[in-house]
Amino acid sequence: MNAIRAGIAASAALLCIVGAAYAQRGGFRFFSDEDDAPMPADAGEKTEFVFARLRYPSGRFWGYAGYWTIDYPKADRQFLQGLRRLTRIHARSVEEVVSLDDDKIFDYPWVYVVEPGHWTLTDAQCKKLREYLLRGGFLMADDFHGSDEWEVFMASLSRVFPDRPVVEIERSDPIFHVLWDLDDMMQVPGIVNRPYFRTYEKDGVEPHWRGVYDDQGRVMMGICFNQDNGDAWEWADDPTYPEKYASQAYRMAINYIIYSMTH
Repeated sequence: MNAIRAGIAASAALLCIVGAAYAQRGGFRFFSDEDDAPMPADAGEKTEFVFARLRYPSGRFWGYAGYWTIDYPKADRQFLQGLRRLTRIHARSVEEVVSLDDDKIFDYPWVYVVEPGHWTLTDAQCKKLREYLLRGGFLMADDFHGSDEWEVFMASLSRVFPDRPVVEIERSDPIFHVLWDLDDMMQVPGIVNRPYFRTYEKDGVEPHWRGVYDDQGRVMMGICFNQDNGDAWEWADDPTYPEKYASQAYRMAINYIIYSMTH
């Protein structure tokens, strides 16, 4: 365990080297359907874990032009470099995009959704998300800020779970201790906060780690509100992005992944 903790600092240096080399080859561009990042050679490898990113409708945006593409694919792939470096989880080096419009989502125990403060789920999608979570799936929601985005987020989530509350996850919960002990967490800022004299956006001053539980006490949703872990993964190779934020973002997501695969 001590060796793993020590490795997080080394991983930041590794990500800087690998990320810089990849960027020089023309990778890590903001995603579009016409200008995607190059696929690694092992993109089709069969593994025990795949990073699944949720595609969702967001107002007039849908398909390959919505808020769901924020930080994609650099954040996903750079996070996976850290996951493979810091754990023994056999993880694929590239992400998989999933939606709530078919049953493919049931193939993935852990799904990441970015900017859900803009999602506008249909009734059918709400029903599919509810089924996915109650059948053992886990959703990590990240990168949304302030009261307005929370209201939009809840407009869909309240239709997914009208009968289950969103609560603050206690620091003693196993999800914060499955690998790393995350007792003293801080607000993880996005790149828009550079040079990080403040870490919040809009009126989202206080960070929250919220969740929705099933009847057995399992966390089905890890809701990272007023924080931006995706930016921390994406910019971990940037020497101007503070290591302390990147390290926490990696640790927390890895805890969530291990939790989702063991609970």
